[in-house]
Amino acid sequence: MLRDKKPFHFIKLRKIWYVISILVIVPGIISLFSQGLNLGIDFRGGSLLDLRFNQPTEVEQVRGVLADFGLEGASIQRSGETDFLIRTRELTEDENLTIVQNLDQKLGGVTVQRNERVGPVIGQELLRKALLALGVASILMVVYIAWRFEFKQGIAAIIALLHDTLVILGIFSIFQIEVDSTFVAAVLTIIGYSINDTIVIFDRIRENMHNRKKGEVLEDIINNSLWQTLARSINTVLTVILVLVALFLLGGATIHNMVLALLIGVSSGAYSSIFNASPLWYDFKKVEERSKPRGARA
Repeated sequence: MLRDKKPFHFIKLRKIWYVISILVIVPGIISLFSQGLNLGIDFRGGSLLDLRFNQPTEVEQVRGVLADFGLEGASIQRSGETDFLIRTRELTEDENLTIVQNLDQKLGGVTVQRNERVGPVIGQELLRKALLALGVASILMVVYIAWRFEFKQGIAAIIALLHDTLVILGIFSIFQIEVDSTFVAAVLTIIGYSINDTIVIFDRIRENMHNRKKGEVLEDIINNSLWQTLARSINTVLTVILVLVALFLLGGATIHNMVLALLIGVSSGAYSSIFNASPLWYDFKKVEERSKPRGARA
């Protein structure tokens, strides 16, 4: 039989994939409840200064000047030899002007490339809209998949997407990596990417079910479909990861966290679309089968 020629059976080993997912997700959930996310100024309000100094400057020099204003705990991120991103509590216009003047005088000249101030009200609105977008996108995807395939496949796909979201949130929470508006864009992008991969697999399963051989059981049809789409899934994710790694290394500090979220999400999405979505659908079908009256099954 075809399944005997495969290195392993995806569906028969599905409990192992579930355990791996749980082991990855649970520490992140604990971290989310215990220490939460390191929210950036987009969410909690604050000031962002993007500065370019006229001569090579060290982080300690910048921090030394900021310490005179009680901002020694500010986030200072180098984005080039002379470029820095500084995130602080919300500053008044006078404070902002005085700090820039001091940096200019003490560190040999500075040019302000970006100066933004975000209030906490804007941050809350951003969070509310992000959650709303996530909810609407999830509902529309269930409706679409239920229309194209089955309602249970839609539920399995959404659980796989929830898996990817929790993986990203958990890792960002554990390592207290700053979350800003680009992080929200990255999570929504991952949801779109991951569902695309899952739909390709579901489509192959549907095609194989139409051409099923006599006596071929559902778990073998799903397993064969996963093996038939495996090379495509791996090749696609590798090409995306190569681009993201290049962006992570060369793209600069401004998009660093967003690219990191995309890297984690793309990897998790490839895993969940192969190892979670279809096995979950198989389990839903088995539960449905067991719940049918004996007469109906006969």
